[in-house]
Amino acid sequence: MNPTTPGYSVFALDGLPEFTAGDDLARILGDALDGVAHDGDILAVTSKIVSKAEGRIVTAADRDDAITAETVRLVAQRPHADGTGTTRIVENRQGLVMAAAGVDASNAPDGHVLLLPEDPDRSAHQLAAALRARLGIRLGVILTDTLGRPWREGQTDAAIGAAGVVVLNDLAGTTDANGHPLAVTAPAVADELAAAAELVKGKAAGRPVAVIRGLGHLVVGLDAPGARALIRPSERDMFRLGSAEAYAEGYAAGLAAHDPEG
Repeated sequence: MNPTTPGYSVFALDGLPEFTAGDDLARILGDALDGVAHDGDILAVTSKIVSKAEGRIVTAADRDDAITAETVRLVAQRPHADGTGTTRIVENRQGLVMAAAGVDASNAPDGHVLLLPEDPDRSAHQLAAALRARLGIRLGVILTDTLGRPWREGQTDAAIGAAGVVVLNDLAGTTDANGHPLAVTAPAVADELAAAAELVKGKAAGRPVAVIRGLGHLVVGLDAPGARALIRPSERDMFRLGSAEAYAEGYAAGLAAHDPEG
């Protein structure tokens, strides 16, 4: 996949309202993009405003229960140094491995926490379809959220939902500039777009939507794979458990193997 332009630009949309449950997100963003969006633009939308519009909100007092309800597998957990609680890294119902299952109090109404959209790819698809119909142009949509990374300090935004945009550029079988074969190289395009958009959105600037322009070759049909295609299957996950959890699982398996009653 060869880019058709030598560069791109990213800018945030200003003047968006505070979103609440039941808001018509496509109409509000369509109004903001009317006369602004170009064919081939990619819209990076903070997932929190989608969660708000979809009513994915619970009281803060129910946060631990919400994390448990959104969890399908515990990956690792570690108590806080100050004894105030435990950080849980889990696989959630969307298939994402995240701290606290993505349940987050930041940018949420006082006394409440937000859950991730129930199906981020579906939400992105609905938004992209509505905006394409409203504006009459090809737009890609990614829904973004903040993730930590193993072995790296800090966080970055990644795509948890996508529609109408290339999410993974598999270069296996091609060659590099020196003619060397590429075996496993596959840039996570949607994550790269999400991280670029975060540079102009910011965490506390009240600008939850950014427009990425100049990468129209990445905008495709709405039947293309969504961001779930970026989730590594369990059989290829070399780090499926935290170290303590892996040790406990191996120790238990060893005991069972040597149990004369087994």
